[in-house]
Amino acid sequence: MSDRICVGAIAGSYGVKGEVRLKSFCADPEAIADFDPLFSEDGTQRYSVTLTHVVKNGFSAKINGVSNKEQAEKLRGIRLFADRDQLPELPDDEFYHADLIGLTVLDTGGNVLGRVKNVQNYGAGDLLEIEGSVLENTVLLPFTKEIVPTVDLAGGRIIADPPEGIYPE
Repeated sequence: MSDRICVGAIAGSYGVKGEVRLKSFCADPEAIADFDPLFSEDGTQRYSVTLTHVVKNGFSAKINGVSNKEQAEKLRGIRLFADRDQLPELPDDEFYHADLIGLTVLDTGGNVLGRVKNVQNYGAGDLLEIEGSVLENTVLLPFTKEIVPTVDLAGGRIIADPPEGIYPE
């Protein structure tokens, strides 16, 4: 498990006074402002964020030290990370995406199917992107209790009962 979790991203500048467009990946989108400081992915940059108002697909926000549009635009694409110990505890059946990435995926017979490469969500629920082992290409596996009955973070594995046709025989 990583010491930091991605909680948002800067989508570009907003206006001419140095505000940014901010996408929040938090269950409660406004909670991104509760994490201080936020860090760049490599941990070398620290950001203090103040939400100013809601905009389409996110928020406009002030970031300490950013005072003009050009500075704000240079931050486009930066993913923002919070220290794990600042994040709320999750119920037993919920997981941070970062904790699922890299887990070994086994079928219900104990055969290794691959590893979780990424977690995607295109609007209809989370999908585990599985790569490696018996797969020629990555596959997307719905992350539901029916298809993924067991997630063992301590053991570094997921037990899956994939639908027919996803994995080669």
